[in-house]
Amino acid sequence: MNSFIGDKAFYKRVLHIAIPIIIQNGITNFMSLLDNIMVGRIGTEEMSGVAIVNQLFFVFYLAIFGAVSGPGIFTAQYVGQKNHEGIRYTVRFKLVISLLIAVMGILLFVLKDQELISLFLHEQGEGIDASATLSAARNYLFIINFGLIPFALTQAYAGTLRESGEAVVPMLAGMIGVGFNLVFNYILIFGHFGAPALGVVGAAIATVISRYVECFIVIFWTHSHPEKNPFAVGLFRNFRIPSGLTAKIIVKGTPLFLNELMWSMGMTALTQCYSMRGLSVIAAFNISNTITNLFNVFLISMGSVVAIMIGQILGSGDMSHVVETDNRLIFFSVSMSAVLAGIQALAAPFFPLLYNTTDEIRSLACMFIRIAAVYMPMNAFLNAAYFTIRSGGKTLITFLFDSAFLWVVCWPVAFVLSRYTAMPIGPLYVCILSLELIKVSIGFYMLKKKIWIQDLVGGTTLQ
Repeated sequence: MNSFIGDKAFYKRVLHIAIPIIIQNGITNFMSLLDNIMVGRIGTEEMSGVAIVNQLFFVFYLAIFGAVSGPGIFTAQYVGQKNHEGIRYTVRFKLVISLLIAVMGILLFVLKDQELISLFLHEQGEGIDASATLSAARNYLFIINFGLIPFALTQAYAGTLRESGEAVVPMLAGMIGVGFNLVFNYILIFGHFGAPALGVVGAAIATVISRYVECFIVIFWTHSHPEKNPFAVGLFRNFRIPSGLTAKIIVKGTPLFLNELMWSMGMTALTQCYSMRGLSVIAAFNISNTITNLFNVFLISMGSVVAIMIGQILGSGDMSHVVETDNRLIFFSVSMSAVLAGIQALAAPFFPLLYNTTDEIRSLACMFIRIAAVYMPMNAFLNAAYFTIRSGGKTLITFLFDSAFLWVVCWPVAFVLSRYTAMPIGPLYVCILSLELIKVSIGFYMLKKKIWIQDLVGGTTLQ
């Protein structure tokens, strides 16, 4: 067990990195929960419309995440080398690619909003109006587009700060941003303090405001503390990225970007398959995903911890403890996730009662929450394995391991079962999640073979 359980110093280092990330993600998801409940108090159509738009934006958010994660692998290893010029180059790459994706996302959502939303509108379900759902979704989507660019900039800066060991500032910026979101949600959704009651439009405006607040804080702090962020000095002076490094980032980063993009699209495609069982399912998944995301904060945050700690060890060139460190991180993530899963399962019947919706939707949501809890420890292992393999730059393997598996195995099964059988949504959902057990075996094998141990920046040319 010594290979899986670390000493006090080990957990102190893990928590030093993890706690700010967990707090930031936890508060963000908790505020998202409150935001979701506020919209859910308006009505089922509004809640379903916002859920559909958020599913579409899920693709955009992970596209940004994938785009900055590629150069982020190099950033973490440059931090291990204390190479500030290398960090500066990777930040420039992040800014360019994230802004490019933001502009493309805005164009897509403006020009194809109705077509994208309509993919999820099937049977109306119990007391749900599809046309009202479409209207609410389009209104929400139009406003939320204005927050895409500040979101992209925030991810480029915040990711670099975390990779440099500064996780507190992004956490505080996120906390303040969601605070603004909550306050303006309360004012604009329901029309308090003399403001008009704008419903889903008010929710969208509050979200956009919070995006700009968070972006301003992160960028302002980074450039106003050059002693802590040497990479920020001259960041925009002679805005150059060496061709040799650019080529390496593209080679390593493209599979990672495509993985996040295709994985998020695959998850959206799965949701579209589930929507074949009616709008009640979409509404129930919205409720379930909101609470499940809150409980998943720990396992998701541990993925970032794995990426940072393993990346820095690989960059330093000291490989003697990298496997032991990784084993301990994975064991810690899976063990804690099992505890949280039990708590989530117990909370399942109570959370849906907070929504102004039907008994059918509440019952479905309870079922989804419990099913997700059962698979949480498995997801913790898969998440940690993914970030381990990615830390060594094996991004093509992560692409095959993650999104290729989703599209080749999970989605075809969901497509056939949802369209050509009468299988109820519960067994259908369990069937698709159970396919991930195949990935567990694959991930365990790849970790055991140690194919991910690689120093990427030792020979990187910066000319």
